[in-house]
Amino acid sequence: MKTDIQIAQEAEMSHIRDVAASIGIEEDNLELYGKYKAKLSDDLYDKIKDNPDGKLVLVTAINPTPAGEGKTTTTVGLGEAFAKMNKKAIIALREPSLGPCFGIKGGAAGGGYAQVVPMEDLNLHFTGDFHAITSANNLLAALLDNHIQQGNALGIDPRQVVWKRCVDMNDRNLRNIVVGLGNKTDGMVREDHFVITVASEIMAILCLAEDIKDLKARLGRIIVAYNFQGDPVTADDLQATGAMTALLKDAIKPNLIQTLEHTPALVHGGPFANIAHGCNSVRATRMALKLADITITEAGFGADLGAEKFMDIKCRMSGLKPDAVVLVATVRALKYNGGVPKDQLSDENLEALAKGIVNLEKHIENIQKYDVPVVVTLNSFVTDTDAENEYIRRFCEERGCEFALSEVWEKGGEGGIALAEKVLETLENKESHFHPLYEDGLSLQEKIETISKEIYGARGVIFEPKAAKQLAKIEAMGFGNMPVCMAKNQYSLSDDAKKLGRPTDFDIHIREAYVSSGAGFVVALTGAVMTMPGLPKVPAANNIDVTEDGQITGLF
Repeated sequence: MKTDIQIAQEAEMSHIRDVAASIGIEEDNLELYGKYKAKLSDDLYDKIKDNPDGKLVLVTAINPTPAGEGKTTTTVGLGEAFAKMNKKAIIALREPSLGPCFGIKGGAAGGGYAQVVPMEDLNLHFTGDFHAITSANNLLAALLDNHIQQGNALGIDPRQVVWKRCVDMNDRNLRNIVVGLGNKTDGMVREDHFVITVASEIMAILCLAEDIKDLKARLGRIIVAYNFQGDPVTADDLQATGAMTALLKDAIKPNLIQTLEHTPALVHGGPFANIAHGCNSVRATRMALKLADITITEAGFGADLGAEKFMDIKCRMSGLKPDAVVLVATVRALKYNGGVPKDQLSDENLEALAKGIVNLEKHIENIQKYDVPVVVTLNSFVTDTDAENEYIRRFCEERGCEFALSEVWEKGGEGGIALAEKVLETLENKESHFHPLYEDGLSLQEKIETISKEIYGARGVIFEPKAAKQLAKIEAMGFGNMPVCMAKNQYSLSDDAKKLGRPTDFDIHIREAYVSSGAGFVVALTGAVMTMPGLPKVPAANNIDVTEDGQITGLF
């Protein structure tokens, strides 16, 4: 059986000019990065802004397990399937982070015969967007420390510096560090921290910004520290905004690549969904809606994280409205949620399936809270049995969901036609009445409680004294109307990663909160979730290599 990277490397790609032409983009609106990658020019949107919007389909999933769910694979395959049905479709995805690529999860280009290519480029440096974000983030950190060193005219309290440096790599040793050691000229000694680039506020800003003007305004509002009087100090106060914008002027432009079957894919931005808002850029999604009849996008991790943030943050801020949601599950993952060990997931086990399917049930209920039609799809494995598939089909249909098997990993677009037909049927016959989960006017604590109880199924919320104090200050500063971005582990509906299925009688623990004033949301950290992941005992990086003829191996 061929690996994903072998399939991708054997692909015959079309020139990106031809991919662009298939959706009406002229070469003058492309900024080429070789033959198979391009950025879309700033003036393209002005040319297409009066086009009617196509339909917007969100792909999400149950809570991830080691068994795999195939959310990106399904997204890509669905786009390929629509193309086979002569529908004008575009895929809108996030860019992969180097952290998972070299860690444990692998890349984010899809899999099998439902991939976006060039796969190696996408999973590594791509068009340099993440490098630009990292540079802008760390420029701001450098200007902040330099201001303190050079006389500290703003009266910044070094004990209240909240801006963190970032790097796009899993590196637990950088979570808590000390900077400024050495001579007096080497800076002021203070505690500092790193986050992974995909958790940087600048990543969120880039993905939520409407245009370069909005980007610049958002960057200027970033709170980097507090002065000795307790007042916020911003990037504008440090006169850092212009230089940061200069570093990001190309990164804000969406990237165009293709699937293995030459379906256009806009891949732009990449915030994690467990510690950030988990959606691709608003600009890319907007462009896709103007260029195609159907846009298929995804949100990270399970629906309790990515889909909730897509609905309550991205859609709330941008005015986007999903017309349907595709909820991805696998028989194997549902059995894992039912208590089956990973090495026994290939065996038919209807009893475990009945126990684990409650995880899918909760995610169906959650999407229905937003009044958006749901289509459940099973990402098919050869070990799945007819009895297991039929059990899940009946379960979904009893809950008012359409259902389809997806075989896109094995068959590409052809294997997604059954799913595409169900999605089309849903778009034509079921109306979306999308609305956010909560109103802006609720207090921050009420918003956190609403998400925790309605989406996670929690009994209640425990606010640690530090978090309660931080939330009160954030509201006193005038940010109480912002939506909340919950930072929570992705494996469980609860904040305890070991509680699989559909846990009950649990509380969500809020240990810390801070405002991302440029992005426009308040982050609440739950449980033990980290904004800088670590590497596993055997990182994926150990198996990645380059042959003598320059071909990358081991990337997945």
